[in-house]
Amino acid sequence: MKPLIVLLAVFGVSSLATFIAGHPPDYYFCGRLAMGVMLIFAATAHFKFTRGMVLMVPRILPYKKAIVYITGYIEVLAAIGLLIKNVREPVAWFVILFLVLLLPANIYAAQNKVNLEKPEICGNSVKYLWFRIPLQLFFIAWVYYFGVIH
Repeated sequence: MKPLIVLLAVFGVSSLATFIAGHPPDYYFCGRLAMGVMLIFAATAHFKFTRGMVLMVPRILPYKKAIVYITGYIEVLAAIGLLIKNVREPVAWFVILFLVLLLPANIYAAQNKVNLEKPEICGNSVKYLWFRIPLQLFFIAWVYYFGVIH
């Protein structure tokens, strides 16, 4: 839920700031900026809650801690790439693929009730954990709309 709040808040504030500054609205830039800030927000969890993130990685994958760190760095680089005009579209496609590849981790976390912040398998309610899956699909649609189409 926090990433969604970050995404929508940054989109709203940046859109409003553009309006107040008297510039023509560039909602597509604001959408990419919002996704970039959200990705950086999500990346911080990889470093702050590493042990909890490791619990999200399906058991069959080796080097869980390395995967968590690498995906955190990927999120930071993707956030930057979404804001660079010359690479925006390929980065957006990469982010879409990245989000699709992360879906199994979110499903695994929901099935196992992973509590990211406490690093334990007791998690919040099942409703919250399952909300992350449609949220991931919403993020994919967001990146496609703001990063690929426009």
